[in-house]
Amino acid sequence: MKKIFEILLAATVAMCLASACSESDRDHVLKVYNWSSYIDEALIPEFEQWYEECTGEPVRVIYSTFDINETMLAKIEKGHEDYDLCCPSDYIIERMLQQDLLLPISHDFGDTTDYIEANISPFVRHFFDLIDGKGKNANDYAVSFMWGTTGILYNEKYVDPEDARSWDIILNEKYKDRIFIKDAARDIYAPILARLRQDDLLSGRVTRDELMYDSSDESIAMVEQYMNRVRPLVAGWEADFGKEQMTQEKGWVNMTWSGDAVWAIEEAAEIGVPLNYVVPEEGSAVWFDGWVIPKYARNTKAASWFINFMCRSDNAIRNMDEIGYVSAVATDEVLEAVRDSSLSDSTVDVSYMFGEGHECEPLDNVQYPDRSVIERCSLEHDWGLETEKLLSMWARVKGNQLTPWTIFVICFALTFVAVWYVYKWIYRRARRKARARRYRQVKKSSPRK
Repeated sequence: MKKIFEILLAATVAMCLASACSESDRDHVLKVYNWSSYIDEALIPEFEQWYEECTGEPVRVIYSTFDINETMLAKIEKGHEDYDLCCPSDYIIERMLQQDLLLPISHDFGDTTDYIEANISPFVRHFFDLIDGKGKNANDYAVSFMWGTTGILYNEKYVDPEDARSWDIILNEKYKDRIFIKDAARDIYAPILARLRQDDLLSGRVTRDELMYDSSDESIAMVEQYMNRVRPLVAGWEADFGKEQMTQEKGWVNMTWSGDAVWAIEEAAEIGVPLNYVVPEEGSAVWFDGWVIPKYARNTKAASWFINFMCRSDNAIRNMDEIGYVSAVATDEVLEAVRDSSLSDSTVDVSYMFGEGHECEPLDNVQYPDRSVIERCSLEHDWGLETEKLLSMWARVKGNQLTPWTIFVICFALTFVAVWYVYKWIYRRARRKARARRYRQVKKSSPRK
């Protein structure tokens, strides 16, 4: 008995020591949860080294990725995962703020420059001021990482540029079975509603910002009716593969995000496929993804330092080069890196991003839209408990994609299966009868004992 007690005591001590070591190790671990393919991962070990040089403390980054906002949110909201840093979209930041799922970001960097404060564009800060945090300012709890627009990516070889100036291009029979649409209910709903409420917008009966809060049954029904007309023309609803379909010319029209468009345009140019991108004239959404520290974070210090590191001009440039999206950092170094002298004949007004004096910059207008484009874009908002209505509408739109040909194929397949089973049943029944007859004949002819 004494021996058993000693073994149990030793095991308990070992578990306590292991737990203490684990807790101590966790103080030097930074758990980052980000979109897939959304950072230059070579920066991660560089951050670990920089952090130790600046603070005298070691840190090890555990980096994992997600594909949709809701997956990330569920792990924190319901699973209480102890991620130290996440990068959700603006409307999810809004929801997390309202549900008290975020911690404030520290700006205590000692003698190290506060790159967050120095480098983030006032244009981005303005949009974060518009996030409804129920009394909390989003700029205290989130720092924008990347931003962009929703628009139309199209193949200039097959698509009339005039068609791409309106969202109605996705209703154009000329492009049937060559249209791909981003599988993102909110990003599709907002611009289509702007298209359908265009008269109200132009007359001033409603503002673009008000439209972004519109979750009325009437507006949802309008968008659903419109998308039901679009559905027979759609080749696919895509989360990430649309850009490859466009570069391979399997798609001619893609309702997508500007960052995906940049990637596709560059890839397609190398093989001679002419792609272009435009934000239709009816208006669209401007969106932001931002770093946040979730409620259950364990290493908030390293999380704040990681955000600060990513806001350095050199790191912002590297991330932009790697993923094709546009950083919220707006410094002279970033501007110099993105200037393209070959575009001097088609400049854009980016004074909204970089300040006065930058009204005619030779920049890629997909990455940096002209001020006139930004002025017809609005920030999306979270619908709270009304979100289910949007998701249900989207499920109905995607779930009823039965074209006559699809119906024929399904009916043919079902008929074939039914005929096959009937045939097998008849065949087996005939064989059983044949065996029974042979058995009776054999038995009848056998000599009796």
